[in-house]
Amino acid sequence: MIVLRNFLLALAMVLDTLLSIYFWIVIASAVLSWVNPDPYNPIVRFLRAATEPVYYRIRRVIPLYFGGIDFTPLVVLLAIQFLQVFLVGTLNQAAWNMGGQAAGQFLR
Repeated sequence: MIVLRNFLLALAMVLDTLLSIYFWIVIASAVLSWVNPDPYNPIVRFLRAATEPVYYRIRRVIPLYFGGIDFTPLVVLLAIQFLQVFLVGTLNQAAWNMGGQAAGQFLR
């Protein structure tokens, strides 16, 4: 049980870190969309390659372009926040519940 608990805790931490990194990638991509950066810049190409597939899937389902403003990055940021609170929180809670049950079994 301890190994599974530690695995879930590690999975939750890694997932939280990856979601945080992607959160900042989306923010950087959104800020760059306000200016007209050089499309051949490697950083710009990376940011677009990392975000456009997600944006495309969301835009296919829900068109979020109103008045010249694209709200797709906002939806992605909200989805990331939801995943961090719900999924990472659930993994952490499940891991700690396993640890509590295992400790309780040894005390009896």
